[in-house]
Formats: sequence, structure tokens, C-alpha cells
Amino acid sequence: MQRVAQSWLVLELTNSPFKLGLVTALQSAPMLCLAFIAGAIADRLPKRRVLIGTQTALMIQAFVLAVLAWTGHVQYWHVVLLAICYGLAFTLDMPTRQSFIVEMASKEDLSNAIALNSAMVSGARMVGPAVAGLLVDRYGVASAFGLNGVSFVAVILALAAMQADGLPGPAQATSVRQDIAAGVRYAVRTPLVALVLSLLLVLGLFVTNHNVLVPLLARDVLHEGAHGFGLLMAAVGTGAIVGALAVATWGKSRPPLSLLLGTAAAASVLTLLLAGVRNFWVALLVLTLVGFSQIVFVASCNTTLQLAVPDHMRGRIMGLYAFVWVGVTPLGSLFVGTTADWFGVAAAYALAGGVTLAFILGLALVGRRGQG
Repeated sequence: MQRVAQSWLVLELTNSPFKLGLVTALQSAPMLCLAFIAGAIADRLPKRRVLIGTQTALMIQAFVLAVLAWTGHVQYWHVVLLAICYGLAFTLDMPTRQSFIVEMASKEDLSNAIALNSAMVSGARMVGPAVAGLLVDRYGVASAFGLNGVSFVAVILALAAMQADGLPGPAQATSVRQDIAAGVRYAVRTPLVALVLSLLLVLGLFVTNHNVLVPLLARDVLHEGAHGFGLLMAAVGTGAIVGALAVATWGKSRPPLSLLLGTAAAASVLTLLLAGVRNFWVALLVLTLVGFSQIVFVASCNTTLQLAVPDHMRGRIMGLYAFVWVGVTPLGSLFVGTTADWFGVAAAYALAGGVTLAFILGLALVGRRGQG
């Protein structure tokens, strides 16, 4: 709901695809700059307490946006500033939350736990955009921001009631900088981890910019309003929740590498197809398939990383995961937003899908030659 309302609010205030891409970029910029530090912090502090703090910060941000929009005083710079605040809280929240999963479930159940987590997130992405589209269309963006803020109350209460604290391991006589360096060295020198992070990087750059491209697709290509935009975003969430449930049924073993490469390639091809879509219902179908392939890909990557890394380094590796999957979004958002501004939405989709597919095919070719 927050993402739909924020994107629509920026378009209402500025009518600029570039400024929409800019605010999305700035919101993700803290992840780009601070993800390594956040991962090291996640290995050093009680995770449950950190999560209560980050969720409280996200709640306050939503309420401030709601008040500004409700009173009619909201300006573009307000959205930019609050988006940066959101990004700072989320940067610490994501690696902490991801590394907390394995402490709430055994490693034997980790794949299913990650799939359940993905299903819950995807369910929110399915319901939230549709509800936000209706609220924005009938009552304005303030209602969506306000309801989002209220939802955090349940999250904070749930965290407070948990038994698991996610306590850090024994204190090490190392600095945060040394911890970060050790995590990066491990990722670079471990071929499987390096491959997974590389795939996440290229898809995070080009394929996952739905907050920038989908509102432009809805408004400029399909000529839909806020409700149609919400339905398109809900289609991504619908496909994602089906994909997450599918992952949960595939057993508890580590996903095969072919699944990661195949779903990454599928998401790229589907993104490329969106360049030629001019019908609302066709767009709904393609975005549903994008959501399906994307969530199977990211859930498989998440499971692979969490099962591969040692316990004492999980926060740092999940910080790298957050960096390549979310932190690079500022660069990708600026790229697709500028491309759409200069050459149109179709060109942005074509370039994003084409570049990603070329990278994956090249990676697969190099891997096959290496085996030969």
C-alpha cells in the first residue's frame, strides 16, 4: 500500500517519470551505501530488539506522510525526505529479519520457513496494491498511508510477544570494518555464493523496478487510473504468492542451480514481453507470471545462501544479499526512469529485459564452457 500510494502521489505532484524514479532511487540509496554495515550490526545485536526499533521507525514514517497528505500540505521534498528515512530503517531491518528466520526455525525447515515468509510478503503485495488503488481512487493517498501505519502496531506487538531473541554469538575482538571485510572475502571466494549474488545483482538492477515502470505502464500505455494501477501491482503479488507456495512444496533440499538460472531467465523474457503489451488483461497475465518467476528465483537464492553460509557470518551475507537485491535499486530506478522519460515505457521494458537476459545467457555459456 505504501509503495502504490507513494508512487501515485509523486506522479500527482510532479507528473514526471524521472522524479518518480528519483524518489524510488533515494529510498533505496541507504541500502546501497550502508548494507554492509547493517549486515555486520545484525551479527552483533539482539535481532528481535533491532526489528522492534526498525518497525517503529517505519510506522512513524507512514503516519507522517498520512498527516501531510490529509492536511494538503504535502510537497515533493516531503516525500523525498520521508522516503530516505524509510530507506534507512529498512536497510537495518532487512538483513536482521532475513538472518532471524533461521533462529526461529531449524535448518531442516529453513526452506519451508523462507517459502512461508515469501508467501506472507507476496500475499501482502497481492492484497495491498488492490486495496491501496481503491482507497487512493475514492479517498486519496492519505488513507493508504494511514492504514499502513496502523498495520505496524500488530507487527510490533507480535515481535514483542516472541520467545526468540536472536542473540549474537560470542563477542569477537574485531572491528565492524574487519567483520565487513571478512564477509566480502567469503562471498567472493565461495563460487556458489558469488554466482547467486551476481544473479541477484543483475535482476535487482533491471527487472524488479515495478514501482517505477508499472505506474507508467498503467497511466501512459494502458490509460488506467489508480485502481487499474493497483490491480496491476496486485497481479505481481498474486503470481508471487503462488510461486512461494510452490517453493514450499518442493521439499527441504537446496534448490538446484538450474532452477535459479531458469526462473531468472523467465523473469527477463517476461519483462521483455511487456514492451509490446497494449491490453490491460494481457498486462495482468504477464505481470502475474513475472511475480511467479521472480519469487521462485529470490526464494531459491535466499535458501541457497542461508544453507551455504556459516552461522556466525549469516548477518553479513544477508547484508550482501540485501545490497545486491535491494541496494542497487537506486541505479536501476534511475536507469529505467530516465529511459522511460526519454524514449518511452516500452523502450524501458525492452532494455531492462534484454540486458538481463543477455547477462544470464552469457553466464550460463561461461559456466558450460568451464565445465567442458
